[in-house]
Amino acid sequence: MREIVVVDKKWGIGKNNDLLFSLPEDMAFFRKETTGKIVVMGSNTLKSLPGGKPLKNRTNIVLWPGGEKREDCIVCDSLDEIFEVLKNYPSDDIYVMGGAMFYKTMLPYCDTAFITKVDSDGEAQVFFENLDEHEDWYCDKIGEPIQSTSGYTIRFCTYKNKNVLK
Repeated sequence: MREIVVVDKKWGIGKNNDLLFSLPEDMAFFRKETTGKIVVMGSNTLKSLPGGKPLKNRTNIVLWPGGEKREDCIVCDSLDEIFEVLKNYPSDDIYVMGGAMFYKTMLPYCDTAFITKVDSDGEAQVFFENLDEHEDWYCDKIGEPIQSTSGYTIRFCTYKNKNVLK
């Protein structure tokens, strides 16, 4: 299982239930990685998507205790139910995509984290775990700096977990 996220230089990920940055290059990377795959999220992340609708061309699984069952995604009431559903899919096809608490909860179960780093302070309200300081994680690949069309310098980085929980 993998996590995929954009962080600012303080590992911030969001403000007012929204992303900090609009980065076409990162969105293209996200689409390339997740299209045809499984994306897993908390209910607030689903609600923050355009129209509150799941992402197209992906299996959307949502942790939403007490949430209404829907035709357009798989709604799970508990982490146990999420893990039971995820057993039906190859681990490398599963991408955790937020929000902050869900990232933190799922991090020990992930073997890879795709981190787009933005060289800016987005004045975040919520943060991702700083993997540069996390004893179980190490940076496996650091991409070259790219100048985003949004004006930010970004890097695509890949982190690996030394101790994945099963």
